[in-house]
Amino acid sequence: MPILEEIQQFIQSISGNFQEKKGIYEISLLVAERKAFLARQKLEYKARFQIDDIKKCVQFTEMLKESGAGLSGSDLDTTPGFGFKKETHNTLSGARSGTIEEQSKLLGKKYEYRFDCRKIRSAVEEIARKNGYEFHYQFTASGL
Repeated sequence: MPILEEIQQFIQSISGNFQEKKGIYEISLLVAERKAFLARQKLEYKARFQIDDIKKCVQFTEMLKESGAGLSGSDLDTTPGFGFKKETHNTLSGARSGTIEEQSKLLGKKYEYRFDCRKIRSAVEEIARKNGYEFHYQFTASGL
């Protein structure tokens, strides 16, 4: 079975989303969600990888993405009342940098979840090596 089909089967087995765009494959999985009065925050795991059949290599990167939408209170100095607010934060840029394990520990204080990000990375690495491919982990998506 080709390497890509094996990875797709694994992602389907954990109820993840899988898509391809210009030779880059993306895995996404909702890790946690917090709901409050007219507001919602989501934590999503995203991984991207590229398969080079000529070099027999898989390049892989991953991140946690936090996003939220809902009503928020306004400052006292501005107009009174409530407004709609949408926020997205990529954990690989800005203040929340570091390895995905560090990000997971930090965000684990805010969300309740039992997601092990190493599970997907390890499975993709194992499938790659089993099929005779090298596995290269990258901290950022640059170069994919």
